[in-house]
Amino acid sequence: MTHVHLIGIGGTGISSIARVLLEKGYVVTGSDRALSPLALDLQNAGATVYAGHAAENIRGADIVVRSSAIADDNVEVTAARAHGIPVQKRSDFLNSLLREYTVLAVAGSHGKTTTSTMLALTLERLGMQPGFILGGVSRNLGANARAGAGKYFVIEADEYDYMFLGLEPAVILITNVEYDHPDCFPTRENYQAAFAAFVGKLKSGGILVTNANQPGAASLVNALPAKTKCVSYGLTDQANVVARGLSGNQVGGMSFALHAPYDSPVLANIDLRVPGEHNVRNALGVLAVHYALGNPLPEAAAALSTYTGSGRRFEIVGEVNGITVVDDYAHHPTKIKATLAAARGRFPGQRIVAVWQPHTYSRTLALEEDFITAFMDADLVIVTGIYASREKVQDFSVDNLVSRITNVQALHIESLRDVTQYLAQILQPEDVLLVLSAGDADSVCRDVIHLLKERKG
Repeated sequence: MTHVHLIGIGGTGISSIARVLLEKGYVVTGSDRALSPLALDLQNAGATVYAGHAAENIRGADIVVRSSAIADDNVEVTAARAHGIPVQKRSDFLNSLLREYTVLAVAGSHGKTTTSTMLALTLERLGMQPGFILGGVSRNLGANARAGAGKYFVIEADEYDYMFLGLEPAVILITNVEYDHPDCFPTRENYQAAFAAFVGKLKSGGILVTNANQPGAASLVNALPAKTKCVSYGLTDQANVVARGLSGNQVGGMSFALHAPYDSPVLANIDLRVPGEHNVRNALGVLAVHYALGNPLPEAAAALSTYTGSGRRFEIVGEVNGITVVDDYAHHPTKIKATLAAARGRFPGQRIVAVWQPHTYSRTLALEEDFITAFMDADLVIVTGIYASREKVQDFSVDNLVSRITNVQALHIESLRDVTQYLAQILQPEDVLLVLSAGDADSVCRDVIHLLKERKG
């Protein structure tokens, strides 16, 4: 029985691999600086998980897999190499893990987690028992990963550190391509080229499903390898698979009709429970995959109507005294705009207070001009200190950035504790608090709810 040791097991990407390995019968050990809820769940499922890194943690391992955040001089990496144990990143390991499946890969700058979760859910509802690796825990499926018992495997294909280039998918769904991760991709051209290289990994007979409304995604048809094809989707009469008749619905989501092509009869009607035009596009991409695979569209549409979201993706975490608290992972200007627009559509006439925690210095600097215009659908924006993540702390003036946000009231409060205290004082009934963070500012949601309950009492 193969023993796999995973460094960074508490993170989203590595924890999902660990869960698939456990379900496939591997011996799984792992380590992380601290034991996250995901790591504790794996421990309960049968993995041996160590808090902290140490050379002895790798004892007995046949292979070591590390996250992109783990440096070459990590003590466990060094020990493994000294003992002749192979050390691989996700990009090196995943293809061998998924070799027996028909891989359906979902890639893009934003929308990957929602779209891949929707795809896994619809395949599950169609009785196909897919395996999946997602970027968040699906509320419908109750997990972020599963080995599955069917032929399909849905994977959220992350571009960071070129992880997705380790895959050889049968289907690639591209939601959008907009410049991101400047710490990994120095230029926009580098970023676009990485996606083109990924499309080039399609297997013979494979299918590219791409967003016709988004130039970066649509242009990838030019990167198709021989003996593959493209199916486009969008809100345009030029796409192969089209959404028409968009409208808000009574459950706070969006409804639309599916056509293929634009002027064909309605193939299915979809009533989403999640808000925003961006989620219409996400759902449409999933339906385009089913269309390309020849799966029954009415059943897929019915399954989409049961989708209730994933953790930290427009997640309503509580309501206290008429104040709604929403947690969202948005950390790119386009996603922030889409999330705020969805909030404005779902909560018309209510005050929207947005808390934004900038994520990494490199992203904040590279996309600063886009960030300062991303908050037009908020009534008040509170900007915290930058979450450095994998980067070293730098000399950067958040006050200067905030001063340039001129189309909405904005202020800088550095610490999350002070943000929480301020919110507890100013929030009023019918306000909507939307926390936008890929870092640790989701704690603001829980802490504000606690303080509001105390205030109410």
